Amino acid sequence: MVLGADSLLRLRPPRGRMADAALAGGVFVPVALGSLRSLIGEREESWAATVLGWALIAAACGALYLCRRRPVLTAALVLGATAAYYFTSVYDGPLMVAFVAALYAVSAQGHFQAAIAFAALTVIATGIGTLAGNHDVNGVAVFMLTGWLVGVVALGWVRHNRRALAREAEERAASEERLRIARELHDVVGHHISLINVQSAAALRRLHKDPGIGARNAEEALGAIKEASREALRELRVTLGVLRQVDEAAPTAPAAGLDRLDELVTAARLAGLDVRVQCSGEQGQLPAEVDLAAYRVVQESLTNVTRHAHATAVTVRTDRGPRHITVEITDNGQGPAAAAGGGAPGSGISGMRERARALGGELTAGLGPDGGFTVRARIPYTNGVPSKP
Repeated sequence: MVLGADSLLRLRPPRGRMADAALAGGVFVPVALGSLRSLIGEREESWAATVLGWALIAAACGALYLCRRRPVLTAALVLGATAAYYFTSVYDGPLMVAFVAALYAVSAQGHFQAAIAFAALTVIATGIGTLAGNHDVNGVAVFMLTGWLVGVVALGWVRHNRRALAREAEERAASEERLRIARELHDVVGHHISLINVQSAAALRRLHKDPGIGARNAEEALGAIKEASREALRELRVTLGVLRQVDEAAPTAPAAGLDRLDELVTAARLAGLDVRVQCSGEQGQLPAEVDLAAYRVVQESLTNVTRHAHATAVTVRTDRGPRHITVEITDNGQGPAAAAGGGAPGSGISGMRERARALGGELTAGLGPDGGFTVRARIPYTNGVPSKP
C-alpha cells in the first residue's frame, strides 16, 4: 500500500501519554533482548534470582513512563532498580540504558544539579564496585562510563537551553504582535471615535445656541457620525482579522493606504477643519507596509489636531522620492500646548514613531516653522524603490 501526501502528514510522533508509553516500551525492548540469555542456555543463577532480575528490569523501564512529569523521581527509581539488578543478577544486561534515558530527561527539563548528582553517584558506586572486586567492570569501563554520563547530561542541558530560547522567541514574537494589534486598534478606533465625539459635541452646541438652525445642521452631523462609526467598524473587523479562526473567512475590505487619503480629508473637513493636501514626487504603488504606515501617520495626526490643537487649518504633504516617502502634517493650532494628546509622549506620537522605526524610518513632532504643530515622518522603501503598478 502506498501512502499519499495527506497520510504522510498525519504520521506524527506520539505526544503526551503516548510518547511516555513509547519511551518506556522502546527502552524495554532492547533491554529485554539483551537480557534473554538469563532465560536460555545454561543456568548461572536460580530461577528466583532470574524472576527478581526481570521484575527489576520491568520496574526500571516502566518507571520511564513518568519521566516527563516526574523526571527526578523517575531517575531515582530507575537508578535504584538498576543498582539492585546489578547487585542481585549474575547477568550483565543492558539495563543501564534505562538510567541513561532517565538521566537525559532530568537534564533536558532543567534539573541540572540533580542530573550531575545522579551521574556522580553512579560513577562513584560503579568505582567502589570495581575496587571491591567486580571483575565485569574495570578502570577503563569506569572511565568510559563517566564520559558517557557527562555527555548525556551535557546533551540534555543543551536541549533545555534550546527549548528555553525557542520559548523566549515565541513570547517575544507574541508580545510584538500584541503591540502591533494594539497600535492598529488605537489608530483605527481612536481616529473615528474622536471624529464622532467632535461631531456630536458640535451638534449639541448648535442645538443649544440656535435650536432652529441647529436642528438643520444636526442632520449633517449625524450623517458624518454614521459614516465615521461605519468606517470604524469596518476597519476594526479588518484589524481583528489576524485573530480570526482558521475556518472563518478572510476580510475582503481594501487595506488602508494613501490611496484612501481623501476619506481622511473628508472626515476632517466634516469636523470643521480646512484641510489642504499637497502631493509631489514619483507615482506608483508603495510597498504595503510603507503605504499603511504613511496612512496611519496622517490618520493619527489628523486625530490629534481634531482633539487637541484647536486649529482651523491643516496641511498634509506627501513627497515620494526614489528611496523614501516623506509625510508632513502641519496645523495652525496652539503649538505644544495643544499636544497633550499628540505632541507629548503618549500612545499617539509614540505609536507613530514605532511604525516609522519598524521600517527603518524616523518621525519628528514639534513646533512648526510658522507656529502650530508639525509631524514629519520619513519612511524608506524596503526594496529601495517603490513598485510600479
